[in-house]
Amino acid sequence: MTASRRAFVATLALGLLLPAGGAFATTRTLRGTVSYRERIALPPGAIVEVKLLDVSLADAPARIIAETRVSGARNPARYVLHFDRTQIQPRRRYALQARILHRGQLLFINTSHHGIFDGGPELTDIRVERVAASPSPAPERKASPVGRWLLEDIRRAGVIDRLQTVLEIAADGRVSGSGGCNRMSGSATITGTRISFGPVAATQMACTPAAMNQEQKFFAGLREVRRWRTDPARGKLVLLDGRGRPMMTFSAM
Repeated sequence: MTASRRAFVATLALGLLLPAGGAFATTRTLRGTVSYRERIALPPGAIVEVKLLDVSLADAPARIIAETRVSGARNPARYVLHFDRTQIQPRRRYALQARILHRGQLLFINTSHHGIFDGGPELTDIRVERVAASPSPAPERKASPVGRWLLEDIRRAGVIDRLQTVLEIAADGRVSGSGGCNRMSGSATITGTRISFGPVAATQMACTPAAMNQEQKFFAGLREVRRWRTDPARGKLVLLDGRGRPMMTFSAM
């Protein structure tokens, strides 16, 4: 065998041994946990889902770069997420989203922005919050603003799907939740169908401009709210201004 033919055979053999497209060279891995604070067992068959999202565009759905699913039998649940590093580009924004599902029903989700690849530590341990007590149908809800609510709309302009803005109103008027980026607390005065919110205290985390913009609109909207109405059959809460115009619409959690 000539030297040139030996070189060709060696090159061919090496090509068969290496993965096409340099997969080993471009694949990266994120490892972390998904946990919730409640001391409860999930239904058998519950699934933990973790996604790596490109959240750079405020007016478009987040693009899924990678996702994985693991059993929800443990709390915390450990996950391993493989992704193609060539899809991570400078000057774009990325986030992790975690959900726990049972037979297609959402039970838990992270309600605050969980950015990654933003120059800080890669925090891959995600805390999720409960959005459904069980897979069984919820009991009929009486007309009241008291409860835990997920924001669906602000001033009839919609909201960013990937943000979870949560408003929780207690029977004694205490208010808590998340603006989509920062945790919040405050109080509300409720008299019949009248409601007004006092000053809101919030944490000072920095998120994407789109998330911060929506959060500011949410906090500003609370200051203008004067009335409430509910649709118990559909599980909706509508907060209105002093002229009876809808400010924000929520769905029951």
